Amino acid sequence: MRGRAGVLSVAAACLLAGGVLASGPAAAQSTSFEDWLEGFRAEAAAAGISQEVIASAFDGLRSNDRVFELNDSQPEFARAIWDYLDGAVSATRVANGRAKLAENRALLTRIEQHYGVSAEVIVAIWGLESSYGALMGDYDSIQALATLAWQGRRTAYGRSQLIGALKIIQNGYADRGQLKGSWAGAMGQTQFIPTTYLVYAVDDDGDGHRDIWSNLGDVFASTANYLAASKFTAGEPWGVEIKLPEGFDYSLANSDEHHALAEWAAMGIGAARGELIGAYDPNMRGRILLPAGARGPAFLVFENFEAILKYNQSTAYGLAVSLLSERIAGSEQQIASSWPRDDRALSLSERQALQQALKDKGFDPGPVDGVIGAQTKRALRDWQRSENLPADGYASADTLMRLTS
Repeated sequence: MRGRAGVLSVAAACLLAGGVLASGPAAAQSTSFEDWLEGFRAEAAAAGISQEVIASAFDGLRSNDRVFELNDSQPEFARAIWDYLDGAVSATRVANGRAKLAENRALLTRIEQHYGVSAEVIVAIWGLESSYGALMGDYDSIQALATLAWQGRRTAYGRSQLIGALKIIQNGYADRGQLKGSWAGAMGQTQFIPTTYLVYAVDDDGDGHRDIWSNLGDVFASTANYLAASKFTAGEPWGVEIKLPEGFDYSLANSDEHHALAEWAAMGIGAARGELIGAYDPNMRGRILLPAGARGPAFLVFENFEAILKYNQSTAYGLAVSLLSERIAGSEQQIASSWPRDDRALSLSERQALQQALKDKGFDPGPVDGVIGAQTKRALRDWQRSENLPADGYASADTLMRLTS
């Protein structure tokens, strides 16, 4: 494996040298942070932020290079999904989740009934986002968002969230010192970004504050409100592990192929355990998910899974919340199929190299940014078909080696 990694690293370096832009300070524009921030003050004022709030937020502010490093190594994307799930659905996290569910049962039941969002899913998100309120992050949200807004690959996100954070201060929802959280500007016990807070945070107890930092009623109700707006429905399944028939067309496993469960069953798809038709509503529509490609487990996911992805667009995160919620609810069932643990996750530069290689071969992956999104997966499937490979759209180390050899 060490030799293979070396070959891939060289290939990635060669492709990156050919014009793929890296993120972070080294690849940034020449404008200094101080000059950029001075210009952004005018943008904030145009958005209706008072000079007093602008001064309190920005006077003496410095950038934080650690934010760039973390932006390039988010665990949902930088770790193999099986490694991520091992930690996300650990025995300790499950046990703590069950204890927290029992401890807050009355509050969570009331919120579940009001918003139509399962208590176990709320607790699972709580557990993943902050270890049940124990680790909310200590980054200065204004500094982190200003750093992202200044330069790198997420400047649009940084600018919009920075304006959102300033509006939180201006509207009196929180003071400057309260705005602490993750390196990406997410705050509170279930990690709301500022624009999400402004739209979906809830004052559950009517005390005049939407306190997602210390008031569990506000924390749970805000989380449920956001999921409900994303069309989550309590009592409906998030998905089911499935087994695929021999000769299955893996290109059908994509975000555009939503079919009724009965239609998938007619193609020879069954449940990994038990029945597929009979255990679920045959008219329920879903799509097939192959989080580790053709060599890993397969899932049929429904609308509740898509709602969870609105919270965080990572497939790894969506599966972690879904599986953890089942375990918190009392299930001891494990995934039936094995993960391809001899594989590994690609680094940011390798993901960029894969995109560049697809582009060089005439398959358009979209921006060469290291984000393996729908367009990159579509291009990868097209290339796989041209090579008579399973068209699963999975960006593996082996795929990168084939593309660059």
